[in-house]
Amino acid sequence: MKTALLVIGLVALMLALSACNTIQGVGRDITRTGEALEDITS
Repeated sequence: MKTALLVIGLVALMLALSACNTIQGVGRDITRTGEALEDITS
């Protein structure tokens, strides 16, 4: 079970990293994630 979760997590991480292939893209993704979390908590 733990191995399956690890594999799923790694695949998700690879997809996320391939989706934002530039440093600027990573920054935008982090900003949007922060904004989404902020909206949820307020």
